[in-house]
Amino acid sequence: MIQNKLIGLTGGISTGKSTVTDILRTKGYIVIDADDISRKALDLGTDAYNEVVRVFGKDILRSDGSIDRSVLGELIFKDKHLRDKLNSITHPYILKQISRELGSYKDKDIVFLDIPLLFEIKDSLGIYDIQIDETWLVYIDRMTQIDRLMNRDSIDLELAELKIDAQMDMEQKKLLTDVLIDNTGDKLSLYEQIDMALKKSHKD
Repeated sequence: MIQNKLIGLTGGISTGKSTVTDILRTKGYIVIDADDISRKALDLGTDAYNEVVRVFGKDILRSDGSIDRSVLGELIFKDKHLRDKLNSITHPYILKQISRELGSYKDKDIVFLDIPLLFEIKDSLGIYDIQIDETWLVYIDRMTQIDRLMNRDSIDLELAELKIDAQMDMEQKKLLTDVLIDNTGDKLSLYEQIDMALKKSHKD
């Protein structure tokens, strides 16, 4: 049986996308995590690692030679040019790996792809034979997002806004998505919305 549907799951920083993926996994669904693939892309000695060190310099390295992701993250959140440069290095690796993993799940009715930059790179996915059939957005309003991020990372308002503004605006994403999962409420509400969305996805 061929894979019936690939659902792209996205959101913004501190919107609770990880909570949604955890719920989906407990329900038995396969979730491919683009962030996890991205982290592995920069493991010591990979082609992406070597190129990132060449471009960003050795100041981003820890004493053991691994990339200090907090240092790299601070650089790219403050500079869109550097952020775009990092993405141009890592995205081909990430998308190739996603495509390979999808090939392992052709017998599944539904597979989820957890990918933060879904809308930003959606036009490039077809190059790697990644065909998104439906998009889900885990949404919270900006003030809630700022508050949760400040509490989660113990950072000030300025840095929280800088991190959020480095991503596509949530209200813009809201206009582009097929299914909106509003995570401003409690966990019961979240479960109910996910169950409703799953029922609809299986019917469509």
